[in-house]
Amino acid sequence: MLKRSLLAVAALCVGFQAFAEDIGIDVFAIPSKPIIDEVKATSDTLKAQGLESFYAQGKPVHVTLYLTRFPEGSKAAIKAAIAKLVAGKEGFAVEAKGFSVTKGNWAFLDVTPSPALQRLADEVTMALSPLRAPNPPLPGWVKAYPTKLAAFERYGSPNVFQDFEPHLTLLASETSPALAEVAKALAAKPPQAEGQIVGIGIGITDQWGQQKEILGEYFFKQ
Repeated sequence: MLKRSLLAVAALCVGFQAFAEDIGIDVFAIPSKPIIDEVKATSDTLKAQGLESFYAQGKPVHVTLYLTRFPEGSKAAIKAAIAKLVAGKEGFAVEAKGFSVTKGNWAFLDVTPSPALQRLADEVTMALSPLRAPNPPLPGWVKAYPTKLAAFERYGSPNVFQDFEPHLTLLASETSPALAEVAKALAAKPPQAEGQIVGIGIGITDQWGQQKEILGEYFFKQ
């Protein structure tokens, strides 16, 4: 189920390239330094096999909370909604543990689900879904999953609420056979780190769901 859903996340990111009048925006959880350091260490392992992770390309380390398309003119409203949501909140524990590769060769550092992280994703979805573009492109795979289709039609993303599965994306649609060797090595010694979620970021995404422009970062109380 997890691998199937992670593959679905990958397909969703690619599907959000269309509709130039709207923009793909990812609202994401910002992890603390121990999590970022583990992403760096795993990225170094990949680099040693000739694989360049998103981290190595300078992309922010993030856990997607809500990814969909919004009208171009909605940026200010999105920022205001997130600023309001963050106000008064405190950071909470998060764990990164394990390395996953989908059938489409997307590579993830897995994030352990938790009630606090689930609640944050739910709150972001509820706050921002009224602002989303009304007719985002439907990824074809969603049609095969009635509950995900219903979520997509209601919230503009199939990866929300019960289908939220946190992760840190390292590679997308990798073609190198070296990835299988890295996955085998990391299965024997899985990456692991404990840290905190320290805030929420907003970014305009590229075709892989990675931030090409950060619109804002909002940090919890220390």
